[in-house]
Amino acid sequence: MRHRKWLFVIGVVLLLQIFWVPASQAAPPISGWGWDGGFWHRVVWGESLSTIGWRYGVNPYTICAVNGLVNCNFVYAGQLLWIPHRGIGPSRWEPCVAYYTVRWGDTLSGIAAWYGINAWSIARANRIYNLNRIYAGQTLCIPSW
Repeated sequence: MRHRKWLFVIGVVLLLQIFWVPASQAAPPISGWGWDGGFWHRVVWGESLSTIGWRYGVNPYTICAVNGLVNCNFVYAGQLLWIPHRGIGPSRWEPCVAYYTVRWGDTLSGIAAWYGINAWSIARANRIYNLNRIYAGQTLCIPSW
């Protein structure tokens, strides 16, 4: 009886190994993103798109778009990501309409509401990857979009 349980468990594990294909390896390359100019990065535990982008000097939104990720806040250890060279992809910055110096107690959403734009637009224009991490004295570019 015990042998049947173990044979069943071993059979299930073997079937999972045969048919399981990670999503990052199954996705075909996206054309038009300069696949000849970049390299692959394997995600290790504790990394996010922000830390990977910071390490290589590439916008995390660009890494997300190039790899066709549905949720830019979710990557897993062992996932392969294509890291394009700087300047490739949707990381072009619009000119600033105004500049704002952050005061104590300001929030990014409050500043965005004052200017009538989205907080993510200010974050993207200033390469802020955590909306809760602004500090007094910081000068922010207020984009037109």
